[in-house]
Amino acid sequence: MLYRTMKKNGDKLSILGFGCMRLPEKNGKIDEDRASQQLHHAIDNGVNYIDTAMFYHRGTSESFLGRALSGSYRERVKLATKLPYWNAKDRNDMDNLLRAQLSMLKTDHIDYYLIHNLNGPGWKTMQDLGIIDFIERAKRDGRIVNCGFSFHSTLHEFKMIINNYDWDFCQIQYNYLDEQNQAGTEGLEYASSKGLGVIIMEPLRGGILAGKVPPSVQEIWDRVEIRRTPAEWALRWVWNRPEVTVVLSGMNNERHIEENLLIACQALPGSLSNSELDLIRDVVNKYRTIMKVGCTGCRYCMPCPSGVDIPTCFEIYNSGFMMGNRKEAMYNYLGRCTDVLGKDNPSYASLCRQCGLCEKHCPQEIKIRSGLKDVAKEFEGVRFTITNLIGRHLFARMRRRDLRMGRTLS
Repeated sequence: MLYRTMKKNGDKLSILGFGCMRLPEKNGKIDEDRASQQLHHAIDNGVNYIDTAMFYHRGTSESFLGRALSGSYRERVKLATKLPYWNAKDRNDMDNLLRAQLSMLKTDHIDYYLIHNLNGPGWKTMQDLGIIDFIERAKRDGRIVNCGFSFHSTLHEFKMIINNYDWDFCQIQYNYLDEQNQAGTEGLEYASSKGLGVIIMEPLRGGILAGKVPPSVQEIWDRVEIRRTPAEWALRWVWNRPEVTVVLSGMNNERHIEENLLIACQALPGSLSNSELDLIRDVVNKYRTIMKVGCTGCRYCMPCPSGVDIPTCFEIYNSGFMMGNRKEAMYNYLGRCTDVLGKDNPSYASLCRQCGLCEKHCPQEIKIRSGLKDVAKEFEGVRFTITNLIGRHLFARMRRRDLRMGRTLS
């Protein structure tokens, strides 16, 4: 296993982190025996960074980890989880949520604590509620060791959040299709220049870069003598960047875990040749031609006067089409484009009022209005409304549970 150093504290972290959002399931619940065996095997082979969040697996991931890491395994890893900031309506809620998480994880401290899915407006709201005081008190008394944030919004907001607080690290979506999307390469380099460690999520873009590869893409991979799986090409591309500290993989298949462990013993920064990087650029260009919508995530179309997050709608639509997993794409759409989690300002496709302003600024000349209609047709309708209502109820119930637990423990 290769390790990289977290800049601000000197921690030697495995370049491969174990993400606990997509653990194996049985009968709709975490398959605890299998998931525990996978987790222990990864740790025994050098993985020392474990990432979860309060609502993963419908609120059960943290409790599972509390059981799975009991004994010596907890001492061998750096544990990361996240504050769902939209669930904190006042300063006391932050402490209550953290208490609940510590209890579920069966630990007295979180090594790497993130503000979950933070954006510009959310950061402003949380500052007003006293989150800086919360972070600093929790760090002083040892409940939190390092604090950062995970991010899915714009480069401008990313830089603003970094500049507004002395963060230890951040977590961004990054892969060879997302060089310009969200924080992107510029955000990666900016965070590193400010001394932050950078954790990478979605290196395989939800699995589409490692699953069933379109024949036209496979033809490009087959041009070179060296044989690598699409997953290896994608992971090596991310690890090629020296600014990257850890790459999270949502590992739930034994064969994939073995492959990832092997790659993580070899993928040094700067190890890809120029010809290999050119090959990956050809793959990117080919994927752009076969996507449903040829959006690059440049965000020249934003802001939308109707509140639609156009690039995110197209990103999820394209990913759902390419990976053939409509259910996961629907959950992603609900989580990022609606208020199902209790966040303000939904941004789903049918909010479009057909003004056409976006199309005047799109350098790809995409027929955005037509594309948004397709997105709405794919994800919205009666099922969307029902799922949204159920999701709102579920997450509201989870919030009440976690706050009640935190208050009981205070």
